[in-house]
Order: sequence, then C-alpha cells, then structure tokens
Amino acid sequence: MTPQTEAMGRNDALRAARLRRGWRTIEAAAAGLQAQGQHLLDDPHFTVSARTWRRWEGGRPGWPSEETAIVIHDALGRWPEDLGFSSPPGWIRPEHHDAADVNRRAFVSVTAAALVAGPIATQHVDPALIGYFQQQLEGHYRADMFLGPHDLIGTVSAQYQLIDKLIRSAQGETRCGLLCVGAAYAALVGWLYQDAGDVDGASFWRGVTQEIAMRSRDPHLIGYSLVNQAQVRTDLGDGHAVIDLCEAALDDARRLLPKVQIMAMQQQAHGASLTGDRSAVDQLIDQADGLLARVDDDLPWGNACRRTPGYLEVQRATCYGRPGLGAEAGALWDQVLQTVPETARRDRGVYLARHATAAATAREPDQAVEIVRQVAQIAVETRSARMRRELVTLERAMRPWQDAPIGLELGELLAPLTGRG
Repeated sequence: MTPQTEAMGRNDALRAARLRRGWRTIEAAAAGLQAQGQHLLDDPHFTVSARTWRRWEGGRPGWPSEETAIVIHDALGRWPEDLGFSSPPGWIRPEHHDAADVNRRAFVSVTAAALVAGPIATQHVDPALIGYFQQQLEGHYRADMFLGPHDLIGTVSAQYQLIDKLIRSAQGETRCGLLCVGAAYAALVGWLYQDAGDVDGASFWRGVTQEIAMRSRDPHLIGYSLVNQAQVRTDLGDGHAVIDLCEAALDDARRLLPKVQIMAMQQQAHGASLTGDRSAVDQLIDQADGLLARVDDDLPWGNACRRTPGYLEVQRATCYGRPGLGAEAGALWDQVLQTVPETARRDRGVYLARHATAAATAREPDQAVEIVRQVAQIAVETRSARMRRELVTLERAMRPWQDAPIGLELGELLAPLTGRG
C-alpha cells in the first residue's frame, strides 16, 4: 500500500484500472472479474462479490489468493502489487516461476549465431564477397524500415554467422574487409534486438560489434562500436555512462569520419538530456549539424544521418522530451513529421508517440490522444518494443487525466497493445 493510498483511504490505482476496463461501478467490476475468472480457470465456482471489490478499493485492500491475482492480471493487465495491493512476503509472480529457464533459452538463441566453435575447415574466400555482403547490408537497412526487428533478426544473424566462418579462412586485405563488414552486421543485429526490447540480446551483440571492430583496427568502426554501446546505455537511462562512452569515441575526433563524429555527438546529447543538461544538448546537436555537409564516405554502415529526414532535429526533439520541455519538443515534432515519409512506418510511429508525450507534457491531452490514433495500429503491425516503450511513457504523462473521458479513450486506443481490452 502506498502512503498516498493510506492517506486518501481508497485504492485509486485499482479504481482507475477498473474504469479503464470499462467497469463503471463496483458491482459491474465484481461481475466482470467473476465471469473472467470462471472462463480463465474453467471453474464455475469462482466468485467475486461487490463487497470484496469494495474492500479492495478501500484503504486496506488486503491480498487476493494466487488464482484471483492471476485473474486480476488477465482482466486488467497488471499484477495486484501494481494496483495498490501490498504483496505478502514470499510472493512470486507466476510469470517469473520459470524465468531462469526462459532466460537460458533466450541466451542460447541470442548467442548461437555469434559463438560458433572452431576451428572450421579452411576454404578459398573470394574478395568479391565483401561487396556482396555490403550490398546485402544496405538491403537489410531498408527492410528494417518496413518490417521491424522480429522478421529480420534470424536472417541477419545467420549472415553474420557465415561472415564469421569466412573470416576464419580469409587472408590479408580480404580478411580485413570481412572483419569490417562483420562488425556492421553485428551492429545491425544488436540494433534489431534493442528495437525488439531485448536489452540482454542487444548488449551481447553490441559487445560482439566492439570485439570485431577492435580486431579490424579500423578507428571509425571502433568509434561506431562505442556509440552502439552508448545507445544501449541510453535505453537504460544511464546518462553518465552514455557521456563516458561518447567522449571515449571522440578522444581523437580528427581521425574519425564526419558521420562517426556526428553519431557520437548526437548520442552524447542524449546522455546530457538524461542528466538534465539542456545547454549541452543544444551545443552538441549544433556542433554535429556543422559536420553534416562533410559526410561523403561510401561505407554501408552508420548512414542514418543522411538516410533519415531531419535526423538531428529528431534527436533534439527526443532530448527535449526527457526533461519535460513539452512545448519545445512538440514544435520540433510538428516540423520533423512533415518530412518523414509514410513508408518509414516504424520510425514515424516512434516519432508520433514522442510527439503525443510532448503534447501531454504541455497539458494538451486531447491533442495527445488524437496523435495516438495514428500510432496504435503501427505499433501492432511492426511489433516494435521501442514504440511500445514510448507509449508507456505517454501513459505516465497522461496520468492526470486517467479517470477523465480522455484518459479512458486513451486506454481503449492502447488496449490492443496492453491486453487490457
């Protein structure tokens, strides 16, 4: 039980969840949960009385039985401890009982393509394969824009496995070229896991990227790999680590391609935003903007700065959104979204979700919900965990209106994503 719930003498978290579910009265909630439980548990004797629900919404809700907790989660999309109940000692969510086994299976899946035991029988490796894999990589970048991560992870990681096999046989310049393209493939796999919401998988593949980059001795790839590591730290909210990694990448900036400098500067701006340093955000984005005209290399990796319309203003708007600069972020999103093509569905959905959060932060809930109408279907189709995370952030920003009609409407729009519908 939170202090706020005790002070108010009622469980507002459960009440809000009930209203989002569409149960306007306690009687309707008790009847609805009872029907849900009888269906879920295949038990016609499962009952929930209005008196019990009324106690749950009071200041001392107690704790339901485990099977009732499961039914509550199935009906409302949240476990009781997230709905104002006080969990008893020793309570373990049913979903976590087999977590260790699930994590082992997930780790095997993530690492299978990267950790192939050697030695492998030698073979002739034609240098033309470097160009082949580079062309394939560009196609994967384009496909990612349309498909999202889940449909590509298997394909790209399998190609990395083939590249790794060829590296073990290649010699001289061919081996060096394959190391470089292998680092780019590992970076893409890491990004796909990150977009899918698998931080462990992303961290593993970012580590693979850094190892291959170091083996290549290519300073540009080494800098790129550090920025990749910083991206994961940004998702973890560790602003100081982001800054450390980007500063390391920029230690000898004169040796780096302009696009690698741009990537490091914009990612460092994200670190600055996480630490609340608005002036550093603007300084770093402006500095990166001054380098854009100098990006002229023909390498297939790290080209978001010239492939993504309004790339740096996207970063600035995202950074502004973190410290709650809703009006400033919203104005930038208005500009950015005019340049994003409809074909870039996943990125467009992420930007729209951030725009909606900026509107909510600026106390424009009606505008936020109107924007969400465009996002929900994209999130369902692309299955992008990054987009879902943005929508969770929006839900937090919309809490002041959670019991109002506009808040209930938001819940209905997001129901296909949250499972609460």
